[in-house]
Parts: sequence; C-alpha cells; structure tokens
Amino acid sequence: MVAGRMIGSSWKDRLSSAGRCLCDSARLMVGVPNYDVYVAHMARTHPDQPPMTYEQFFRERQDARYGGGGKGGFRCC
Repeated sequence: MVAGRMIGSSWKDRLSSAGRCLCDSARLMVGVPNYDVYVAHMARTHPDQPPMTYEQFFRERQDARYGGGGKGGFRCC
C-alpha cells in the first residue's frame, strides 16, 4: 500500500475489499463474529473436533450475548 492506495488493484477490487471490511465490521458491532474465522481457528487449533454448523455457531453466539439457552433469560451485562 502506497499513500493510501493498493498497488496493482483495480477500483473494483478495492471497492469489493472495502465492502467486505464494512460488512465484517457491522457484524462485529452487533455481536455476530465471522464464521469463516471460527472455522479456520477450529482447523488450526482443534483439528480433532468438527466445527459447528453455521446455524449452531450463530445460535451459540446469540445465546452467549443475550443469555439464551436456559441460562436465566435476558441479561443486560
């Protein structure tokens, strides 16, 4: 990267990259981590365990954030 521009990248590539970054940031702001990062982590650090499906992953993250799964209902903090 030179002076804020990626060398050898077209404007379409830069726009696509910015869009992915914006989408990932929005997901993290609302508490939905990146499933692909989770799968890569599982493959790297726990190769003997199968990763959760996307649906399982999403539900587990929602339950952890909002206190679901029979853990006493809604909690603020």
